[in-house]
Amino acid sequence: MIRELLKPYEDELCRLADSVWETPEPGFREFQSSRAEIDFLKEHGFEVKTNVADTVTGYEASWGNGHPVIAFLGEFDALYGMNQKADCAAYCPEDPKGMGQGCGHHLLGVGAIAAGLTFRDLLKARGVSGTVKIFGCPGEESGSGKAYMARDGVFADCDVALTWHPANFHMISSGSSQSCIQCYFRFHGVSAHAAGAPHLGRSALDAVELLDIGVNYLREHMESSDRVHYAITNSGGDSPNVVQAEAEVRYLIRSTTNPKCKQLFERVIRIARGAALMTDTTMEVIFDEGLSNTIPNFTLEDVFARVFAETGAPVYTPEERAYARKFADSFSTEGQISAIPFAVKDVEKLKENIRHSEICDYVVETIHTDHCEMGSTDVGDVSWVIPTGTVNTACFSYGAGSHSWQWTAQGKSSIAHKGMLYAAEILARSAEKLLEQPELIRKAKEEFDRRMEGQKYECQIPADVKPHVI
Repeated sequence: MIRELLKPYEDELCRLADSVWETPEPGFREFQSSRAEIDFLKEHGFEVKTNVADTVTGYEASWGNGHPVIAFLGEFDALYGMNQKADCAAYCPEDPKGMGQGCGHHLLGVGAIAAGLTFRDLLKARGVSGTVKIFGCPGEESGSGKAYMARDGVFADCDVALTWHPANFHMISSGSSQSCIQCYFRFHGVSAHAAGAPHLGRSALDAVELLDIGVNYLREHMESSDRVHYAITNSGGDSPNVVQAEAEVRYLIRSTTNPKCKQLFERVIRIARGAALMTDTTMEVIFDEGLSNTIPNFTLEDVFARVFAETGAPVYTPEERAYARKFADSFSTEGQISAIPFAVKDVEKLKENIRHSEICDYVVETIHTDHCEMGSTDVGDVSWVIPTGTVNTACFSYGAGSHSWQWTAQGKSSIAHKGMLYAAEILARSAEKLLEQPELIRKAKEEFDRRMEGQKYECQIPADVKPHVI
């Protein structure tokens, strides 16, 4: 029944996704994308709250009453440097520094809408109680919109959260992801003539360089799953004969859990203070963003597994395979193989599929795992509040992974649309299972409580920090 309920909406959903692809915008500034989705939801009978958790572009669309309360999580922000012409199988940006949907969030947001819309129609058709909530979550790439929403209790009245992400594989996303904190270290010194009076100067750039050196020595003494990245955002100017009075570096610190991430963050802060002491400069820390590691829920993963098995994989036409082949050939096959997720049960079967097919054409069986994949998502913050599950569907050919021009280029293709609608069907069918078997929701909540072990959610973002663009 789900497939029949989804079908009448397919064309307008694909047009909506394409419109978001055509107006790529950064986190907390997704004005056109957010408005297009909000207008669509209102036209289809949803009540919509805007500016959720002071995120400006974040929204909460709801329909119905009573339990279960099923949340569908969507995103819509784009990435700088991911501009690319549609359907072009070679690097051909219109603006190399411009924005593009290199992570498929135009599909993600509309796919969540499609799932919620379909589940709403199922509730209507059966005449049963239940509440559908669709969340437009801004700033996943930079800003951590869901963290602000979780911190402000936006998800507290939901029973479970279901979401998905465009990918190269049809599979359940099992396991965890890294907690992270991002900040700026801004150093203030004293300018002087670098030759005539260097003794009067205090170099803020020296402080930045000493911080970077100190962190590079730290790498030997942190866990192998920890990550620290940085970018110098202000080098103090272009004149080497002037002692740089101002300099700034942006740091991204990751670890496998929130407590570990905070501990690593404090170690980096101490190195920054040391750099300021060594250079006789002053230093300030400007908090940018933070998000939590993901808490898996095997109960929801089992629901997804049953739905995947019952639904099967999409079928691709010869034309779609030829299209996918052009992009698969633009990237290393072995590169794709090196990115196989830890949760895949039969790795050799997937390797063979990557080597001999242009696109994932079967449902990849997964195992339950708590393994932490390298990378971060603000879905983690939702998973600290309510049971949360994620699936992936192939919206792109084999070859390059996320944050690539190949993904941007394929974003309006029929295989992208097919993957989005397939994800919507999987999520809506999973919600149907939860509706029909409320004991599954109870079981998911019991698992959530066991995993939390009495811990309470504490957002990585300080209470006085509001959604912002730096």
